[in-house]
Amino acid sequence: MKEIFHRVSVRKFEDRAVESDKVEQVLRAAMAAPSAGNQQPWDFYVVTSREKLHALAQVSPYAGCAANAPLAIVAAYRQDGCRFPQYAQIDLAIALQNLWLAVDSLGLGGVWLGVAPDEDRMEKVEKILPVAAGQRAFAIFPLGYPAEQKTQQDRFNAERIHYVK
Repeated sequence: MKEIFHRVSVRKFEDRAVESDKVEQVLRAAMAAPSAGNQQPWDFYVVTSREKLHALAQVSPYAGCAANAPLAIVAAYRQDGCRFPQYAQIDLAIALQNLWLAVDSLGLGGVWLGVAPDEDRMEKVEKILPVAAGQRAFAIFPLGYPAEQKTQQDRFNAERIHYVK
């Protein structure tokens, strides 16, 4: 539970590589996510190329932090062959949340940069990376060792809870 209440958006990273075993752990966490009909519509692209990271940083006005990250994980989804294709983006959202919590648990930091459902951003990512045919870019997640410390906001609001009996 601690990662849920500790996780923050980290946009500044140390100039330090992330160990491959940690990258695998966060990807395992992402793929442990539930999905509609167990369709597992995800693919993950681990980007370490400085050139590609700089290009990804141009995808949206909010993606600049990708340029200085040691790596970014780009999540993509497919709908073909899925039992419930209309839920593919929701499945990816759950997977990314798992990934983010794993990143935090390993002493790393990162930030979810939205790509889908913005068609322009999706197409930009798909031109930068070798996203397989039939897949669509969903999100960019730059990550690394944090070069900043933040405290998570308390977002609990009892007024948003409604008991129905």
